This record gives sequence, structure tokens and C-alpha cells, in this order.
Amino acid sequence: MNPHSTEQTTTFSHIPVLPEAVIEGLAVRSRGHYLDVTVGGGGHTRLILESMPDVRVTALDQDGDALAAAKQELAEFGDRVTFVHSNFASYIYSPGAFDGILADLGVSSYHLDTPDRGFSFRQTGDLDMRMDRTQSLTAAELINYGDEGELANIFFQYGEERLSRRIARRIVEKRPFQTTTELAEAIATAVPGKYRHGRIHPATRVFQALRIAVNDELGVLTSFLAKAPLGLVPGGRIAVISFHSLEDRIVKHSLRNSPLLQVVTKKPIIAQEEEIANNSRARSAKLRVAQRLTSVE
Repeated sequence: MNPHSTEQTTTFSHIPVLPEAVIEGLAVRSRGHYLDVTVGGGGHTRLILESMPDVRVTALDQDGDALAAAKQELAEFGDRVTFVHSNFASYIYSPGAFDGILADLGVSSYHLDTPDRGFSFRQTGDLDMRMDRTQSLTAAELINYGDEGELANIFFQYGEERLSRRIARRIVEKRPFQTTTELAEAIATAVPGKYRHGRIHPATRVFQALRIAVNDELGVLTSFLAKAPLGLVPGGRIAVISFHSLEDRIVKHSLRNSPLLQVVTKKPIIAQEEEIANNSRARSAKLRVAQRLTSVE
């Protein structure tokens, strides 16, 4: 997309990361029933459905826009795919319902490229950042009403931002903010010049932190990883793709410490150079897989 374009995109990316590794990791089998808890544009669900002619997928997403796009993208598969509007932590995991469960924790290109969703500072949009637009908390509410200490903690814990206190102080001085670009400019003025002109924009970590806080991403992920293994048949697999260290740490320890699971991937699977060249989003992707034990002591 042209970075200077004001036209809003309404399409979801259908390029799934680590495609072969996901199918291999899930060990997709004939007549299997799989759960994609982050269907997004439907890329991974399509891969599962195409891998065997008789598999079924239940496809979840908390974002109504994503679900509508996936329904259109996967219409050809008819009743082999069932769509559910739900957050993956709120979903009821019926015991032994699925042969495999997949979670892709990445933010879609759609969210970053659609200004009014408020996820990106590269285009002007409202400070929203809600994945589920039925919830009340927005990034604007956090930024404009959170106290300085709370904001500094959010930036440090969720964005791993070393200049969190300086940035929080500047935000409190300059608020209220209405738009993403206003906030990004204020953040840029809070940091020394060498950071302002560094490899990544000085607002990058703050925007990540706000998105995580608004959507309670780490709390939701922890809850999901505690519940989801119950939904697997014995020998069924759970595959989780994370995109930053905070998520990956939770996935690693949750899979390892679950009494129901045995870890399949001792180290995370990452994308090869060829995939990264075709899909830059794959650069930071890490896939971890675990298998439901056939008997639990």
C-alpha cells in the first residue's frame, strides 16, 4: 500500500506465515476437526482445508471485520468450516473436541493499514486499537486519562521501552490526543535525537504496548493456553505462532508446564530467508507445538 495514500483498505492479508510448518506441526489427518482461534483473513484455515478433502475447521475471531472477510474468502468450502465470533480466551473448549488447535498471534496487515482502527502511527486515525470493537476501553482513553506512572509501566512492561518515563511525562504534558499521528509526534519529541532517527520509529514500542494493554493480550493468551489443551483429543496438537518476546515467553512456559501436554518443538520454528523475502511479516514469527498426552498421571 502507498504509505502516502489516504484510501482505506478493507481487505485482510491471506498470506499465512510458516505455512508448511503449521500443517506439519498440527499433523493434519483425514476426517480431523481443527480449531483456528485467530482466523483473520482465513489463510491458515484454507491451508488446513486444502490439505485433506474431509477435514473440518471451526474458525474463531474476536474481530467482526476479520470474520466477515474469512467467510467470503472461505465460502467455497461450504459447511466444512464453521465461523464463531469470539475471543479465544472466552471460547468454551469442549473436552476432546479437536484434533488440533492453531493460534496466530500476529496483527494483520488490515489492522495496520486501516487508519480508523488506530493501530499504526504511519497514517492519521483515531486512537482506537480495539480488536473487538464492542469493548469500551480504547487507546485514547488510556492515553488521555491514565496517570503518568501507569502509562510508564505499560510502555516499559509491554513495549520494553527503556525511555518509558520520559515518554509518559511528555504525553501527560501534551494531552489530550485525538489521533495516532499526534501521539507519535509527541513521543518523537520526548526522546533524544539518536533515538528519533534510529532504525525503528520511536513510537513503535509505545504503540505495541498500548495495543497489548487495550486488548489485554498477555492475559488473554495466558487464559487461552490454560484452557485450550482440554479441547484436544489424546494425541491432538496445539500450534501457536508468536511475534514478540513477551508472547513467546508465555507460550514457551505454558506449553512446557501444562500437565496435559508434551512439547514437540524443543526450539521454536522460524521462517527461512525465502519466506521472509516474500512475506516480511514472517521475519519475527516463532512457532511452538505441543501434543496432548494420551494419558495424564
